[in-house]
Amino acid sequence: MGAYAYARPTSVEEAVSVLASAAEAGQRTQMLAGGTDVLVQMRSVDRDPRTLVDVKHIAETNRVEIGSDEVFVGAAVPSGVLNENEELKAIFPGLLESADLIGSTQIQGRASIGGNLCNSSPAGDTIPAIIAAGGVCVIAGPSGTREVACEDFLTGVGTNVLGDTEFLLGMRFPRPPARSGDAYLRFIPRTEMDIAVAGAGVALHLDADGNCVHARVAIGAVAPTALLVPAAGEALVGTRVDDAALAAAGAACSAAASPITDKRGTVEYRIKVVGVLCRRAGAIARDRALGN
Repeated sequence: MGAYAYARPTSVEEAVSVLASAAEAGQRTQMLAGGTDVLVQMRSVDRDPRTLVDVKHIAETNRVEIGSDEVFVGAAVPSGVLNENEELKAIFPGLLESADLIGSTQIQGRASIGGNLCNSSPAGDTIPAIIAAGGVCVIAGPSGTREVACEDFLTGVGTNVLGDTEFLLGMRFPRPPARSGDAYLRFIPRTEMDIAVAGAGVALHLDADGNCVHARVAIGAVAPTALLVPAAGEALVGTRVDDAALAAAGAACSAAASPITDKRGTVEYRIKVVGVLCRRAGAIARDRALGN
């Protein structure tokens, strides 16, 4: 391992000051939220010197607020903490299930969905679920805060829109109305603790007659970034989310995929599987919206 410095700011302003000073000096920084990706990378593929900026001691990054119209989840809130929040689990069961897929119980005591998003892996399990739930990134920087839709936050494999003097405070989610449901499913070669071959997240809202009036569908591990698939959502809207509608949404996900072949799956396999996962996740989201 190389030479490292460590900073532990306790306010947003202090964190931005640390980042700005390092950028001015031409020094690299890296944010530490949970550290479950960062520390592994430091010991293996990325040993270059840097200053680690620990944001776990900033109030805003540890905030979970559940309002009547909106939910805010701080970037450093561990998945284990989220999964113990029964109200949040009732509002976003799919999002919380995606967080529960990452690593072991011990890992979830540190790992955060904000960190998973900032790591920006194409196969990040929480990212399609975050996108499907309509997450908006709240980013802090020298000029204050700015907001970016989570589907626009990602720019490539391991890259995102954050500048050298910015960091993620957390994510805002519109609180779903009654008769809403979300779900996330992935396929992995092993039974647990593996990287997704493909993943799909679906969030939808039904009217009083059971017709879908709003839907968002996102896919992961089948393109350079997780993707919002508008055509898949459109295939569900105006239907009762029946088999035909789910098949059309699945076909839209397969069409949107642009995966690679690696040791975990071929291009053809991933394209087929992501469509299957969309159909199954859509059915789960529908049943949840119906109260089943």
